[in-house]
Amino acid sequence: MSGTTLWAALSLVLVLEGLLLFAAPGGWKRLVEQARQLDERSLRMIGLGMIVVGLIALQWAG
Repeated sequence: MSGTTLWAALSLVLVLEGLLLFAAPGGWKRLVEQARQLDERSLRMIGLGMIVVGLIALQWAG
């Protein structure tokens, strides 16, 4: 993966995050509040799941 591709991917993440905040700020705030209630282990497992799904999607797309 070239540096340009990495920057494009990171830029796309920012666009998607911005879309969530723009389209549903109230829902985003509720989601963050719910996440604050979770213990660190649960958050780590959610993060791990997101990494795995992201890697699988990346492999499928490439």
